[in-house]
Amino acid sequence: MRILFTGGSGKAGRHAVAYLTSQGHRVLNIDLTPLGMDGVDDRIVDITDAGQVYDTMLSYAGFDELEPGTGTPRFDAVVHFAAVPRILLKPDNECFRVNTIGTYNVIDAAVKFGVRKIVFASSETSYGICFADGERKPDYLPIDEDHPTLPEDSYAMSKVVNEATARSFQRRSGFDIYGLRINNVIEPHEYEQDFPKYMQDPTLRLRNIFAYIDARDLGQMVDRCLAVDGLGYQVFNVANDNHSVALGTSELCSRYYQGVPLRRDMAEDESFYTNARAKALLGFAPRHDWRDYLTP
Repeated sequence: MRILFTGGSGKAGRHAVAYLTSQGHRVLNIDLTPLGMDGVDDRIVDITDAGQVYDTMLSYAGFDELEPGTGTPRFDAVVHFAAVPRILLKPDNECFRVNTIGTYNVIDAAVKFGVRKIVFASSETSYGICFADGERKPDYLPIDEDHPTLPEDSYAMSKVVNEATARSFQRRSGFDIYGLRINNVIEPHEYEQDFPKYMQDPTLRLRNIFAYIDARDLGQMVDRCLAVDGLGYQVFNVANDNHSVALGTSELCSRYYQGVPLRRDMAEDESFYTNARAKALLGFAPRHDWRDYLTP
C-alpha cells in the first residue's frame, strides 16, 4: 500500500513506520522533523495548516514517482500519529489546538480525496486515569473500549474530541476509520533501562493501568488495521497481553483496586487493559513479552 503517515518521526511513529516498510508498504512520513530512515520518504508539514495537509495528500512521495508520467499516485491509506504527545510539553490550550485541528485537517483531506482507510492514534489517557489530578480508579476491570472516557486534561480531552471527529467523518463517508487507544509505548531498549524500577516499585505503573505496548507490536497493530476492511468506525485498545510488573492480577487487585469490580475471571498475568477486540476483529497477536528481555 502507498501510505501517508503523519508523525512518523516520533517515538511510536518511527517503529510503526519501520514495521510497515518491512511488510512492503511505501510510506511518506510527514512531520516537523525528518525521520531519515532508509526507504521512507520525508516531508516537512505542519498539520495545523490545512493547505499544507491538502497539498501533501495529493503529492508525489519521491522523485521516482515522476518516471511513469502518469500523474500523481493516490494514497491507499492514511495513518495519523502526529500530535503533541502528552501534557506539560506545551501550554494546555496549544496542546488541545494542535491535536484537534491537526486531526480534523488530516481526516478531512483524506476523506475528500477518497482515501478509504484511515487509522488514527487515540490514547489510553482518554479513560481519564493517566493524567488525573490525584488517583482515579477504573469503573471496572479489565478496561475495554466501552469504559467511559471522562478525562480532565487537555491532551486526553483532545483525543476524545478526535474520536468524535473521526466518527462524524465516518458516518458521512462510509469509509473505514479506526482509532487506536494506545497504551504506554515501550521501545526495545527500555526493558532493561526502565523495567527493573517497575519491579521494585509497581506503583510507577499505576497510571498506565499496569499495561504497555511494545513499539514493534504497535507496528503490527497498524498493519492489521490496514489489512482488515469493512469495519466502519472502530476504536481499539492497543496493549500487550500481560502486566508490566512482576505482580499477578490478584495481588494487583488487592493492593490497588479494592472495590473495583472484575467483570470476568482473569488470568494471573492478563493485562487490565484488554486487547480482546483487536484480537477478535483484526487478528492482532502481540509477540513481544517483556519477560523475553528481562528476568523478574
